[in-house]
Amino acid sequence: MKNQLTKQAMENPLQTMENPFAQEPKKSWTWYWQVFTGIALLLLLGLHFIANHFIVKGGLRDFEDVVSYLRNPIILVLEVLFLVVVATHAMLGVRAIIMDFGISDQAEKRLTQVLTLVGILTVAYGIWLTWAIIH
Repeated sequence: MKNQLTKQAMENPLQTMENPFAQEPKKSWTWYWQVFTGIALLLLLGLHFIANHFIVKGGLRDFEDVVSYLRNPIILVLEVLFLVVVATHAMLGVRAIIMDFGISDQAEKRLTQVLTLVGILTVAYGIWLTWAIIH
């Protein structure tokens, strides 16, 4: 029987290769989170464009206008929320792409940890930079 499998493998090597795309996908909530952040991203991006490009005279704010704009607590919360949603959506997207290659459970766990750390550091840097600009 082993010789028969070897013969089949030599005749058609693609038939014996494991296809990670043929596997049944694991159940995960990350897809739902990506949909949620995608919808939130559209809403927040729309608000961001309206407030920063359509309402402003000339279509663009200068530095002093940006600083005074960000000092409004409601605007600051919306912009930080926008940053969190963008970072979350991006990390979930990168995770989904890499998961499509059929990585092991251990690699999936490590990937999730690394992307979570990258997302947290991205948001922390964005908040720090915003704080440094408005003060």
